[in-house]
Amino acid sequence: MPFMKGREPIRRTLKYLNAGKLVLKDKVRIFSVNYNTYGDHHAGARDFVFWNIPQIQFKNPEVQVLTMKNMTPSPFVRCYFEDGRDMLIDVDGRNRDDIIEHLVKVVGKTREQLDAEERLKESKDNPANFGYGCGRHCICEIPGQVSCPGTVPLPDHMRGKIKFAPK
Repeated sequence: MPFMKGREPIRRTLKYLNAGKLVLKDKVRIFSVNYNTYGDHHAGARDFVFWNIPQIQFKNPEVQVLTMKNMTPSPFVRCYFEDGRDMLIDVDGRNRDDIIEHLVKVVGKTREQLDAEERLKESKDNPANFGYGCGRHCICEIPGQVSCPGTVPLPDHMRGKIKFAPK
């Protein structure tokens, strides 16, 4: 399989990408991480970029994700909001688990928000749905459809009993 080549190909599997914890708030438009490829205090930021940035990109398709290497003396994350404000988050000396936990608390959606969005996504009413738990019990309630044979008998030409009867 061609997608299973390279360093740590597990990062490209759907199971791994869906397991991401960080779903950014709706007001976040740009998410940038600044770090260096050398230095002990940048190790957590390097691991965060390697392991968690693919998950963040997958979970937040409308957010632009930037990584900037070797441009700063200390690692940090900056989030730009739609109203022009930005938030600077220091990740100096932290490991990747601490970084992701802190980001979930600061710029991530809460569990209640995610559950509410999931319920809203599931309860989208489609007028083509019918049955128990839907707006219509039977397809015969839609105008232009044949009514239920239990209430109104079908015309003879639509009944197989008469149509295929021996003559």
